Order: sequence, then structure tokens, then C-alpha cells
Amino acid sequence: MMQTLLSAWTLVSRRRLLLDFLVTATMLGLLIAPSGRAHSAVTSATWQVDPRHSAAEFSVRHLMISNVRGQFSKVTGTVNLDDQDVTKSSVDVTIDATTIDTREPDRDKHLRSADFFDVQTFPTMTFHSKRVTPAGPGKLKITGDLTIRGVTHEVTFDVEGPARPIKEPSGARRSAATATTQINRQDYGVKWNRNMDNGGVVVGDTVTITVDLEFVQKPATPDAK
Repeated sequence: MMQTLLSAWTLVSRRRLLLDFLVTATMLGLLIAPSGRAHSAVTSATWQVDPRHSAAEFSVRHLMISNVRGQFSKVTGTVNLDDQDVTKSSVDVTIDATTIDTREPDRDKHLRSADFFDVQTFPTMTFHSKRVTPAGPGKLKITGDLTIRGVTHEVTFDVEGPARPIKEPSGARRSAATATTQINRQDYGVKWNRNMDNGGVVVGDTVTITVDLEFVQKPATPDAK
């Protein structure tokens, strides 16, 4: 009789220990799993555009026989890259219109005036992406809103990149991309022109825009203790 009771007690104890183990394991799983899921779900990273190594350039026909090129030297913004699904990436860029440079001071002064960019009223131009589409190996099409002189139109940039990231000695990671598109300046209220005797005009309407972006992701800093 005593042996039977001991066996029954031993069986109950083992079952209780097993139940306690299962409950503990389940609780630990509930505590750990959300963190693990969150970690695996984070596939995107935010990069900052490096203005020291970025620029926006443009080209437009002059006198209908040649091209005049210029540059905006201050470009800032953010690039959100999703390394699992590039279509979930996004780009926001701001161009300082006051930094225009065509290597001719008098022309630059005219371009800053109300005849062209009117930088006193509209000191910046912006681009906010809405769609990112793969366009072949190492190429993308990025569609978004381009705003110049307070006028916004949707445009699509053909993009080469982003380049495979490299790591600096400081631990920061860098990548880069080049984006190109064409616009009609008349659509943005940049309408100044002069007719020539031969029937042509001084400045063409089609403008080719090329944006070279280098962007950086700094290493995470340890929490202060």
C-alpha cells in the first residue's frame, strides 16, 4: 500500500514539474518573441545625404546651338533603404536654389532673380518620392513630387544605384546613387526668354536634371550610462 502511494505521489510530482516547466517556457517565449519578431521585421535603414559629396546639376539649350550647364552645390535629405523590398524605400531631397553656379556671376545673378528661380521667395526646391520600381540590375525608377518655385509636378527619375555600401574606418557606412530626369521649365513657371532674329529663342524649355547623391549611415552610439 505504501509503495503504491509513493509511486502515485512521484507521478504527480513529475507531472507538476513538467507543467511548471511548460508554463515557464511559454512565458519566456511570450516575453522574447515580440522582440525577436521586431528585430527580424526591421529591414529598412535611414541614411543621411552628405551635402559635401552630393550635387544637383542641370543642362539646358542656349541659343539653340549649345548646352549651358549649372550646379546647385547644397543638397540635403534622407534616403530610407529597405534591403528586403526596394519598393518600400523612399527618398526626400532638398536643393538650395541660392547655391546655383554656372561659372558666370552675371548669369547666376539673373538666374536667382524672379525671371528664373526667384530665390528670395523660393529658396529651396524639393523632391519627395512616392514610388520606387526596379528597372533592371542596379537600376531603379523613382517617381515623386518635384517642387520648383512653389509649383509641384510628378516626375520620374532614372536611377543608377544605390551602390553596394562600404564601411569607413569610423564605422559609418556609405552608399551613392545617380538620378536623371527631364522637365519642361515652363511647367514650373520659369518662363523668361528672348526671341532671336532667326526665329529661335535664347533659352530652351527642356531641362535635363542630374542628381548625384552620396549618403551615410553613422554607427549606432552606445546608450549613455
